[in-house]
Formats: sequence, structure tokens, C-alpha cells
Amino acid sequence: VQLQASGGGLVQAGGSLRLSCAASGRTFSNYNMGWFRQAPGKERELVAAINWNGFSTYYTDSVKGRFTTSRDNAKNAMYLQMNSLKPEDTAVYYCAVLVSGTTSQGRYDYWGQGTLVTVSS
Repeated sequence: VQLQASGGGLVQAGGSLRLSCAASGRTFSNYNMGWFRQAPGKERELVAAINWNGFSTYYTDSVKGRFTTSRDNAKNAMYLQMNSLKPEDTAVYYCAVLVSGTTSQGRYDYWGQGTLVTVSS
């Protein structure tokens, strides 16, 4: 499966962005998915995850209540709505497929090109 994240940009603190992840190549609805981010000088971290039918989601503590992930299997797409953005949310954001394990601690693969989110203070 091929993934492409988009929707990043420059936003002021307190603002919102909506990221999209477009999938192609295989049956998207078969997969649990995740959103990751990597800030300069930091390790990549899992931000949010969603199961194959969208009924179960996971969020890392730092984004709970601010970020919401969803998916539209008919469109082979996943989304990350980011509200109340903070400067510490600045990072390159990626989407990926869960290939083994649980959504919060499993192994992800099929990384696509990320999209840069910059939050100014």
C-alpha cells in the first residue's frame, strides 16, 4: 500500500489544521492506521491511531482533546483534525499502516512522504 500525507502548513498557536492521508495499492479498509510525527532532533512518535472500521481510536496524552482522527474507507482516506495547536506540535506528520501488534505499541510500516506542520507562537 502507498500512503501520502497532505494538508500541513503554517498556523498560529491556537489555530487548526486538517491532515489527510491518501492510500492506494491495496484494500485500505483491511488496515488499522496510525499518525506519527517527528520534530527536529526528536524521535518519531505515535500521535493517533484508528482501527480498520473507525470504531476504535488511540491518542497520545499530549494531543487528547485537541486532535481527532477519522477515516473514510470508501475514499481510501484517513484524516487528522488538529485543533488548539501549540508550538510543540510543530513536526513532520506521517501516516502508516499497522502491520503487527496493538495500535498503541505495534509495528507500523508503509511510510509515505510526510507533511510539515509549523505552529508559530
